[in-house]
Amino acid sequence: MSKECGHHDEERRQLLRRVLAAILGFIILILLVIFLIWIILRPTKPRFVLQDATVYAFNLSSTGDNPSPTAPTPNTLTLTMQVTLAAFNPNHRIGVYYTTLDAYAAYRGQQISLATALPPTYQGHRDTAVWSPFLYGAAVPVSPFVLEILQQDKASGGVLVNVKVNGRVKWKVGTWVSGRYHIYVNCPAYIRLAGDRDDAIGVAGPAVKFQLFQSCIVDV
Repeated sequence: MSKECGHHDEERRQLLRRVLAAILGFIILILLVIFLIWIILRPTKPRFVLQDATVYAFNLSSTGDNPSPTAPTPNTLTLTMQVTLAAFNPNHRIGVYYTTLDAYAAYRGQQISLATALPPTYQGHRDTAVWSPFLYGAAVPVSPFVLEILQQDKASGGVLVNVKVNGRVKWKVGTWVSGRYHIYVNCPAYIRLAGDRDDAIGVAGPAVKFQLFQSCIVDV
């Protein structure tokens, strides 16, 4: 009797090992197919271009050399600008879903505008998408380091602002859609400055449009 029980236990163990081996083999096969599709299609990241930037306000308010010790007022920057961003999908067989995209302006590593959400977009094979978001920053406190660099940029006549995009994308091949991937875009924009006082910096005129057509750095 004990020999029969041992024989049945051994059969169950062998069956369990076969089932686990079959499941593992199926998973490996699926991963191999996905890997081969990825290698054959070789998805290329989108290309972004900053076409233009219209600056309505770029003004720095400084406390000067002698701020009040009892009620210090920080140096603040006010920014209003509209940019035109174009994205090109260079892939012949792969579509791109831009599920979430947020655009904002930065200067010397400091964010100087609120993030503006771009509408979700699907981009077909070798298709182009264009967005024209407004970027706003009202009385954004800036560090003394940024203030010093801005004063130097004023003397040189211009400032380099980075228009950045942060978000998530998905790849689409036929009916298959991948998981979400992080996308980060960095577009440099050179803006001319003017100011009549040492503690004031701004753009010349009520609104200035800069034709840039500047290629952007894209990381996916």
